[in-house]
Amino acid sequence: MATASNTKLNISPMADRIVVAPLEETEEMRGGLYIPDTAKEKPQQGTVVAVGPGRMNDDGERIPMEVGTGDRVLYGKYAGTEVSLDGDDYLIVKESDVLAVL
Repeated sequence: MATASNTKLNISPMADRIVVAPLEETEEMRGGLYIPDTAKEKPQQGTVVAVGPGRMNDDGERIPMEVGTGDRVLYGKYAGTEVSLDGDDYLIVKESDVLAVL
């Protein structure tokens, strides 16, 4: 089953879902002003840490996933479900919510 490569995370997403570790934006100063955490935008990029086996089509054949563990992906701002595992935050999204592989 799929597991994280650089972490001790052991998770196997179902069907065409992937687990993404969101990339945190570095703290920035814009025009000399401090941007508090509550005003920052949600991240839209992340690294794939686990991949499901793929979904089944109507004929019972498994459709392989196009993304793999370690890929850096761009996903929709409000896509997926946020979860916290072992003190780290992750996002579980469907492969169709991935907009691009970077």
